[in-house]
Amino acid sequence: MPTSPKTRSRSATLMPVQAVGCGCAVPADAAHESGRKAVAVDAGAKERNRKRLRRIEGQVRGLQKMVDDDRYCADILTQIASVHEALRSVGRELMRNHLKHCASAAIKRGPAEAEAMYDELVEMMYRHSR
Repeated sequence: MPTSPKTRSRSATLMPVQAVGCGCAVPADAAHESGRKAVAVDAGAKERNRKRLRRIEGQVRGLQKMVDDDRYCADILTQIASVHEALRSVGRELMRNHLKHCASAAIKRGPAEAEAMYDELVEMMYRHSR
């Protein structure tokens, strides 16, 4: 993660929070536009996620065809629920990797980075539990 300040909400006020380095991130010049790129990813997990995402991509194309074909609404909603569950499965795998590598490394680096990581994890849980 870059070390530029970020703004996160805390209670009713916004407070600047220093971004922490991540155990699986590299600097912006070596990564994509957000400045972070995973480097500590289990090859098996990556391949499982790639397969799941390809399957999800096919499911979404199938949903588009169902809508185009004026299929029964309940059938489309059933398929949407299936896509949601498949995406949750990818999310669980990614969360496991994030906890195993990124969070563990940040917590081991010391109290300041551990606190920032705890905040990130809590925010992620709230954001993704909706």
